[in-house]
Amino acid sequence: MKKILKRFLLLAIAAVSVFSLTACDKGKSDNKDNTEANASGAELEKTDFELGHLNSTAHLLAFVAKEEGFFEEEGLNVTLTQFSNANEMVTGLESGKLDVAFIGSVPALTFQSSGHDLTIFGGAMTNGHGYVIKSQYTEGLKDWDVSILKGKNVASVKNSVQDAELQILLKNANIEIGEGEDKVNIVYFESQKDAYNALQNDTIDASSVYSPYASLAQSQGYEIVYRCSEEPALQNQPCCRQVAPTDALAKYPNSYNAFERALIKAYKFSQENEEQTIKDIKVYIDIEEDFIRTEVYGGYGTSVPDPDKKGTVALKDSIVELGYTADYDIEALYNIDIYDKALNSLLEENPDDEVYNTLKDHFDQYE
Repeated sequence: MKKILKRFLLLAIAAVSVFSLTACDKGKSDNKDNTEANASGAELEKTDFELGHLNSTAHLLAFVAKEEGFFEEEGLNVTLTQFSNANEMVTGLESGKLDVAFIGSVPALTFQSSGHDLTIFGGAMTNGHGYVIKSQYTEGLKDWDVSILKGKNVASVKNSVQDAELQILLKNANIEIGEGEDKVNIVYFESQKDAYNALQNDTIDASSVYSPYASLAQSQGYEIVYRCSEEPALQNQPCCRQVAPTDALAKYPNSYNAFERALIKAYKFSQENEEQTIKDIKVYIDIEEDFIRTEVYGGYGTSVPDPDKKGTVALKDSIVELGYTADYDIEALYNIDIYDKALNSLLEENPDDEVYNTLKDHFDQYE
């Protein structure tokens, strides 16, 4: 009888152990499933994302989304990598090393025009760039405009928003590009950093800038020729866009939707938490906080996730007219549905949120 009882107890213990292990495995499985769904409950096809950005305070949406945990909240593991220029990021996208990149609108458009299968699906920056000049050329002047660049050697970056905007202003002012006292000689560099550093040479008189280089330039004694936000022809100019391989957007729709939700949350955070946003930016762009504050909250540029299709199409028409790129059908390479779906899902969760409703009004007006 004792042997039978002992055997029964051993079998019972074994059964409990098997049940416990099964329950534990189920718990692990459930946890795994949870990591593959974003905050809205959508199953994510891909959770690891590689994001490329520039050395710019204007790319704060990515910085805030990472530092404040919005990517993680949406079920994504996003790695941020800084690049020097758009060419490097396009190579990264097409080689599969990057899933998304913040690329200037002009290079994004020219790459599309030349046959690269890359789609714009969101925004990252509007305005925030311009030109600076050595202070020796502004001595005794109370004010000046783009004509101050006549007879000067101006450092810029080929295939950039800064270069296209300068050419627009020069064309409007009937100033030719080239060497001579009545012309502007544009000298091209590979990156904005290289163009700005060229100001240290005696042969370079002025340079293009994007945030935070304008503030840095002023602190180093240079003068602002113009900021694009203050030029009527350039106001509300869409700059860096969110760009991804076209086939990836089709293959991983829920994952890109989760990515966009995180950026929209980051925008809301930046509108409501100035001090912490500045600290988040400083993790990636290590300059004085006052410079960050000026560039981000000084009214010279904005970082908004809205795709701003109308503005980008208008810019495309402008650079086509300049001869900057050939015309092409942009419709197949512009996706506004991802942003629309992401924003609507956040509004469903927060119908009275003022920031989200403002974004919705803007989207409805400009898309």
